[in-house]
Amino acid sequence: MNVLRSIGLWHAEETSFIIMIFPIWSLCFISIAGAKSLSAEKIIPFCDVAHCNFHRKSLHTIPLGLSNAVLGLDLTSNSIVHIGDVDLKFAVNLRTLLLQSNSIQTIEDHAFDFLGKLEHLDLSWNNLTYLSPFWFKNLSSLQKLNIKGNSYLKLGKFPLFSGLQKLRYLYLGNDKFSTLQTKDFEGISVLEELEIEGQSLQQYSPGALQSLERINHIILNVTVSSTLRQILNDVKNSVVFLELRNIHRNLSPLIGYFREIPMIAQKLGFRDSEFLENEVFPLMEALSDMSQLQELEIIDSTLQGTGHFYTSRRISRNGLIITIRNLKIDSFYLFSDLSSVWYLVENITKLTIENTKVFLVPCNFAKTFLSLQYLDFNTNLLQDLFLEHSLCPGSWPKLQTLNVSQNSLTHIDRTARSVAHLVSLTNLDISQNNLEQMPESCLWPRSLKYLNISGCRVEKLTGCIPDSLEILDASNNFLYDFKVSLPHLQELYLKNNRLKVLPDAAFIPHVSFLTIRENNVFMFSEQELETFIELKMLDARYNSFQCKCEFVSFVQSYPRRDNIFSGWPENYICDSPDYVKGEQIGVARLQLTDCHFTSFVSILCILIILIILVAVFLCYKFHVIWYMRMTLAWLKAKRKPQRTHDQAVCYDAFISYSEQDSEWVENVMVQMLEQANPPFKLCLHKRDFMPGKWIVDNIIDSIEKSSKTLFVLSENFVRSEWCKYELDFSHFRFFDENNDTAILVLLEPIPTKTIPERFCKLRKLMNTKTYLEWPSDKDQQQLFWFNLKMAIKA
Repeated sequence: MNVLRSIGLWHAEETSFIIMIFPIWSLCFISIAGAKSLSAEKIIPFCDVAHCNFHRKSLHTIPLGLSNAVLGLDLTSNSIVHIGDVDLKFAVNLRTLLLQSNSIQTIEDHAFDFLGKLEHLDLSWNNLTYLSPFWFKNLSSLQKLNIKGNSYLKLGKFPLFSGLQKLRYLYLGNDKFSTLQTKDFEGISVLEELEIEGQSLQQYSPGALQSLERINHIILNVTVSSTLRQILNDVKNSVVFLELRNIHRNLSPLIGYFREIPMIAQKLGFRDSEFLENEVFPLMEALSDMSQLQELEIIDSTLQGTGHFYTSRRISRNGLIITIRNLKIDSFYLFSDLSSVWYLVENITKLTIENTKVFLVPCNFAKTFLSLQYLDFNTNLLQDLFLEHSLCPGSWPKLQTLNVSQNSLTHIDRTARSVAHLVSLTNLDISQNNLEQMPESCLWPRSLKYLNISGCRVEKLTGCIPDSLEILDASNNFLYDFKVSLPHLQELYLKNNRLKVLPDAAFIPHVSFLTIRENNVFMFSEQELETFIELKMLDARYNSFQCKCEFVSFVQSYPRRDNIFSGWPENYICDSPDYVKGEQIGVARLQLTDCHFTSFVSILCILIILIILVAVFLCYKFHVIWYMRMTLAWLKAKRKPQRTHDQAVCYDAFISYSEQDSEWVENVMVQMLEQANPPFKLCLHKRDFMPGKWIVDNIIDSIEKSSKTLFVLSENFVRSEWCKYELDFSHFRFFDENNDTAILVLLEPIPTKTIPERFCKLRKLMNTKTYLEWPSDKDQQQLFWFNLKMAIKA
């Protein structure tokens, strides 16, 4: 029983535990699902339509959420350690996968099985110690593979690349790479570029590279002499461009190899190498045995010595091209005049000496370059005087292209004189020199067709520019306008200046390519473009466009826009007005006032006039002017000092009447009232108004000084202008003092409606208060006078 109880208790506890743990597992499951969903969402900010850029995003794994829409994936410079079988499962349309500079140690065998369309794979600079052929077996479209800079010692037991029939670019090896076997290149017959990083490569199976029928460019960073010899022997009949790196001093073994091995390479290059001056010409003599060699290139290297070369053998090679870039010569200021090699340069057709501290070519040496057509001295120390000496008369007789950019030239007219005798010169680059003010005329060779003066701090172009030019590059200067006549010019580049308008087509009638990008051009018109009859391309990107109606309308409707405007539409942006600033010109929508300003102003003026007319009509209709005048007058009256009651009341009544009723008023009413007992003191305008005082002030004062205002109403009264004023001020008094001081006497019956509507108070009084009516019956007149006297006394 106890056992059963124990079992029952255990089941109960188990059930309770399950009940407790289930929400936790559910929460974990939801969290994982949410994390996956979140990861999928997180890739969106780093992806455009077809490419995802996760460069330096501190990732430790391949991000989730990759789909078949992704064509390019950049995961460089992260902390990825492992690539699993399903990490890239859904990126089936991937063309480019960049994984260099991570910490990848392991890749599962089937990690790349789904990437049958992949063309470029970069696994360089990781920690791979082992390379599996399974990684590449399904990469049938792969053209470029980089596995340099890992930690493997050899490529493996089985051929890695046998299934990569389309592979054309291969980069392999590392500092520890020690073995190359015959099978390693099985399946590959042609490569455009092959780089082998093998400073420690000691075990090389002869014939390992012999299976390659053609290598357009091979880069060998192999320092073991015996290995290098074996490789050179294997590629002697297949390589076109042989590049050797990290060759340091003691070139004797290499010189021997070149003499022993009949290479068919057409181009030979040295990079990151060091030469002793006494080894240079033995090397050159050995290279002369390379029957097809046409080009020699030395880059980022060092020469120890001062240029005192000696040789007993004449080197003859037609059409030789020599390129020297970034050659360090510690004692360049002691360098010789190279007189020992003058006879060796007559067949050179193309010479580039870049960033090598060249400051002078001796005149006699320059005259020996009988075949030279291309000369590039960019980024050196040439000054005006030394250039004149280097280009002395008789030198460089066949020179067609000269580049002396980034030197120390300051006078363009001296440069022009220096090249004037070069009758074959067609292309001249003097860009990025600090040229001073340009003179009005210069002497140039008539053959000159191309001139580059970009980045020379030029503020104004003058007639010094040769009119024979077909191409002119004056970019990156301080030009505000372009007013140079160049009748043969076909291409004009004025990028990054300070232009505000297009150049005048009259100066360049045959231009077909015009670049004015990154200036201050604010607009141009269809008429301006049409003057460029032969224009095929206009690059006006990144200007400060003022999006006015005419300009926007023209650009949006211009039929040749898509064909002529380079970079349209994304790089043509409005700078003003503010409400469209930052918008593309092609979609900008302007306000009506900007596009139809004249019409808008005309309509606005018409509306204002109509409003004024309506206001005038309403003022007339509703007597607004009258109300304003009366209000002002009454306010003026109220601003006067307050009078005491005794001072204020001088009359018993002020009589307001029409002049046409004066006979009855003066001869009947006044006589009757002023001769009464006691007599009434009356105020009449004829008698009591102060002479010289404004009539309105007289009216106001008389009403204020009278206890009552007696209106003698008749048809004449209603038509009288001054009677209206008196009624007006009486009307204001009703409102101001809130009393009934008016006495209405109807001299003749008049309808209430004949009283102006604006006197609402007065009309109301006539409708609500008894008024006196002059009777025609004499018997009733005594009663009339009695009532009138009582009203005045009241």
